[in-house]
Amino acid sequence: QVHLAESGGGSVQPGESLRLSCVASPALYGSYCIGWFRQRPGESRTRVAFINNVGRKDYSEIVRGRFTISKDNAENTLYLQMSALKPEDTGIYYCAATQRGGNCYFHGEGDYVYWGQGTQVTVSS
Repeated sequence: QVHLAESGGGSVQPGESLRLSCVASPALYGSYCIGWFRQRPGESRTRVAFINNVGRKDYSEIVRGRFTISKDNAENTLYLQMSALKPEDTGIYYCAATQRGGNCYFHGEGDYVYWGQGTQVTVSS
């Protein structure tokens, strides 16, 4: 069992930045995908960004060019640097992981078996 703990959410104004963190305990080994889903108010969860064990990154079109996913293997920590935030980026951001590698975007939400508790991001003027 892998425990994921997110942090870094908050309230910002449009155009500002935030960095989310997700610590995995124990660390993920072998083939895996780890990344971020978000759930906007009244909507189901959607994919945001993912990275696999060899560093391949995949982004949703709605965040490509604004968000950057990265991981620090030594610290077992995943990051999501969010820039140029928009009000529509508001939602709960969940860290999720699966022991399936390859193209992370091809894995369904049900393949992601490890989930964090979520962190709230609010973008409002």
